[in-house]
Amino acid sequence: MRVLLAAGGTAGHINPALAIADKIKSVFPESRIMFVGTPEGMEARLVRKAGYEFCGIKMAGLQRKLSLRNIVRNAKAAYYYVTAQSQAKKLIKGFKPDIVIGTGGYVSAPVLLSAAKLGIKTATHESNSLPGVTTKLLSKTVDKVFVATEDAIKHLHHPERCVVTGNPLRNNIPIEEREAARKRLGLPEGMTILSFGGSLGANKITEAVVELLKWEQKKGDINHIHAYGGNGKDMFDGLMRESGLEPDPKRVHLREYIDNMYTCMCAADLVISRAGAMTLTELMAIGRASILIPFPQAAENHQYYNALTMQNGHAAILVEDKNLDKSKLIELVSGLYNDRDRLEMMSENARKMAITNAADRILSEILTLLDNKISG
Repeated sequence: MRVLLAAGGTAGHINPALAIADKIKSVFPESRIMFVGTPEGMEARLVRKAGYEFCGIKMAGLQRKLSLRNIVRNAKAAYYYVTAQSQAKKLIKGFKPDIVIGTGGYVSAPVLLSAAKLGIKTATHESNSLPGVTTKLLSKTVDKVFVATEDAIKHLHHPERCVVTGNPLRNNIPIEEREAARKRLGLPEGMTILSFGGSLGANKITEAVVELLKWEQKKGDINHIHAYGGNGKDMFDGLMRESGLEPDPKRVHLREYIDNMYTCMCAADLVISRAGAMTLTELMAIGRASILIPFPQAAENHQYYNALTMQNGHAAILVEDKNLDKSKLIELVSGLYNDRDRLEMMSENARKMAITNAADRILSEILTLLDNKISG
C-alpha cells in the first residue's frame, strides 16, 4: 500500500496522522508512507523523528482581521496556495499513492484536492466536534470524512460521506490504577487534581488555580499537580508570592511542564484543562472527570464545541473563559469534593464515550475505499 498523509500546524493534526501511519505499517509492513506538510512546521520534525518520509510544501493561513500587514500576508498565503497545487500534483504523480489522507492543517486542502482531480481515493479526518474550514471545504470533494464525534456531522453538508471513527492515539495509553499512579508520583491518599493549560494567554486559569490551591490547603487532604507552562511561570510565581502560599510539597506538585502526562492523568480524580481534541481523547480513554475551560482564541471557538460534547455526555463541566473568576473554580471543585458519587459518575461517562479502536476503524474504511486491492 502506498499512502500519502497531509498534516500540519498543530500536534492535534499531526499525531492522528502518525497514529494512522503506525496502524497501516503494523498491518502492512511493506507499505510505503510519505507525509507532506509545511517545511518549517512542527510536522517536519515529528514526522522525521517517527521515521517516515517527509516532503515540505510552503503554505500559510489567511488572516481574518483587516489591516495593511494582514493584506500583505493574505496575498502571500494566496500565492502559496496556488503554487502548492502544482507542487502537490507533481508530488502525487511521482509518488503514485493508492490513497491520500488529510488530518488537518493548511497543507491538507491543496494536496487532497489535487489528488481528487487525479482520480485518487481521498479521505480526511476531523478531530474536533466543530469541523474546521479545511474539513468543510474538503467534505464536498473527498470520498470519506472520518470524524471524532457524531456532533461533527451536524456541521457538514454530506453526512453520507461521514464515518465516526474517534481520534486515533499513536500509542496505547498505559492505564494504571489510581493508587499505583499516585504511588509512582509519591502522592499520599486523597482526592487528586491535575491542572494545566494556563500558559498561553490564560491569566484567568492561573489566577483561579492559585485561589484553588489556597482553598485546598485549608482542606488539607487534597493532592494537586499543576503545570503553569514556560510562558506562565513569572505570573504564577508572582501570584504565589502575593498569596503567601507555602504548599505542602508532598501534596502539591508544581511544574513548568508535565513530561509524564498519562501517569498524572491516571493518578487524578479530576482534570482541569483547556479543551483540545487530543487532550479530551486521552481523558476519555483513561476515564477521568474534567472541568473544561475552552481556549477562547481557538479557531472558530472549536474548543467550546469539544467541551460541549463532553458536557452533554455528563463527563465534564464546561466553563467559558469569560465566566471564570477566582471563586468559580473553587465552587465547582468544592461541589465535586463533596459529591464523590457524581465525580465517579463523570469519570465513568468519560470512559463510555471513548472509542478505543479509532485507528482500526480508519484502516477498515481505507481498505473498503481501495476495495481491498493493495499494491506493494
